[in-house]
Amino acid sequence: MVDKLSSEINVSPDLLDVIIIGAGPCGLAVAARLREETPSAIFTDEEHQRYHWINKHSGRMALVRAQHRKMKGVRAEKWQAFHDRRPSNESSVSSSSPPPPSLASSVSTAPDVDGDPSDDTNSQHHLSTLVLDSTGDRWMEKWNRAFRALEIQQLRSPMFFHVDPGDRDGMLAYTQEMGREDDLWEIPGCVGKELSKHKKKKKQRCRAVAIGEDEIDERDRKDYFSPSTELFTDYCESIACRYGLDMPDMIQQCEITDLKYGIHPDLSPSDKIFTITASNGTQYYSRAVVLAIGPGRTKIFPFELTPEEEQGACHSTEIRAFPSPNVRGKIQQRQETNLVVVGGGLSSAQIVDMAVRKGVSKVWFLVRSDFKVKHFDISLNWMGKFKNLEKACFWSADTDEERLEKIQIARNGGSITPRYQKIVKHHIARKRVSLHTRTVICGRKYCPQTQTWHLTTDPPIPDLPPIDYIYFATGMQADVKELPLLQTMNREYPIETQKGFPCITDDLMWQPNVPLFLTGRLAALRLGPAAPNLEGARLGAERVAWSIEDVLGHQRTEYLKVMREKSCFCGLGNRYGELGDVDV
Repeated sequence: MVDKLSSEINVSPDLLDVIIIGAGPCGLAVAARLREETPSAIFTDEEHQRYHWINKHSGRMALVRAQHRKMKGVRAEKWQAFHDRRPSNESSVSSSSPPPPSLASSVSTAPDVDGDPSDDTNSQHHLSTLVLDSTGDRWMEKWNRAFRALEIQQLRSPMFFHVDPGDRDGMLAYTQEMGREDDLWEIPGCVGKELSKHKKKKKQRCRAVAIGEDEIDERDRKDYFSPSTELFTDYCESIACRYGLDMPDMIQQCEITDLKYGIHPDLSPSDKIFTITASNGTQYYSRAVVLAIGPGRTKIFPFELTPEEEQGACHSTEIRAFPSPNVRGKIQQRQETNLVVVGGGLSSAQIVDMAVRKGVSKVWFLVRSDFKVKHFDISLNWMGKFKNLEKACFWSADTDEERLEKIQIARNGGSITPRYQKIVKHHIARKRVSLHTRTVICGRKYCPQTQTWHLTTDPPIPDLPPIDYIYFATGMQADVKELPLLQTMNREYPIETQKGFPCITDDLMWQPNVPLFLTGRLAALRLGPAAPNLEGARLGAERVAWSIEDVLGHQRTEYLKVMREKSCFCGLGNRYGELGDVDV
């Protein structure tokens, strides 16, 4: 009877184990990690050995600080299971907490409640998972569409930034296996080539990753290539295929309007599930939800556009065809065309380059701050294989305000790569681009008849002609308070925020007793400055997978217990089977 009930909750078409909202890199990383039984090491071998030892002796050993041996030993805090962290009125009575999860644990290999934990037949079950995405029914649809719209040929990230949970060097191995080394772009000037004798000795002695501010250890050269867009897309498709994530109906296209967590009439009053409502009225039910929606939906503009002005401007995320129809028409008639691009990040430089290549006469490039050039959108000391030093400082911060400050310092606003700096300088030398730093638009007037702008700037740009179109590459605002689908959660389960970033738990959960997991940029206060990147997607997936195993393991046990009690009450099954759960 128990086996029948167990299979019933696994194949139920109504209640799913996990629903992932978002089919981008973060969503794919979580879905793949949930099906990976032997994930690769994110930390070094020495750190893994230390963590295994701590977990093995959790709550029993004394941790002595090396520099203060006279101090009393500090007992390690014992790992707490999900039901131990829940409030007393919601947790069930348990005589002992389960052991801490293994670093190589997988949610797909959790043993059956009444089965043998060592039985490998139980490891074949995967969590029932559904992915909901507003853009399409395929993985990375929004990502690929954005790259096609801006004609981006190369990723900014190095080779070890990817979403494969099975191998840190998986993208490099895939490239070599497919014979696509020509799809790799070396990141010049990042890895040190010529170092002084003093620095070489220092590198050999300390095995340091960073020599100076702009160099990475020569031994890591193979990692500091970036893949082409096509190579990365194919690699992600191979990951989805490997883990069986490319099955029909795995991803459903819909716009989520509401997310609610509460009691369902068909379940026990002590059980809470998520009810997800789509814009077409369809409702989905799940025990756990992963929110992997990227930066959010709020576009940042230097000023609010009127409906009339929207005909002559757009945000970089809204580009579907480039250039705009009126500019394309003027180019075909060999008329003079002028564009304004506002922003200081890589997207703005890519739009500038694309406009010149499409035949625009001149592009006026306005940057609010200084023109910053970096290999990556975070500093190099967060990128190397020994980046855990920076992460340790970040995670040991006392407050979220301190963490937010570290994030802002590490990212330091928008920046472009050295490669695109050379491209922009080349266009400037040919008089096709005019770059203006520390410049903002302070006055504007749009004429619908001529479809042109008359702009004034601070400081003034002399002889600024009428502008045919404006592109705002000014980024997105990540604010959980403004996301429509989280309005119910913000009202019923309010949490603190820091400038829009939610102060979630270390397990990336909304609250300790609410299994809503956030990853990507919205989890920056827990993952660090790399949270919006591919590296953050992989690290976030690892944390989410560990926590989901804990959450669903507890919920599964409670559900089976309630169902057995109902069966016994109705005279079904063997009532003496309950004696098997009694501790002797």
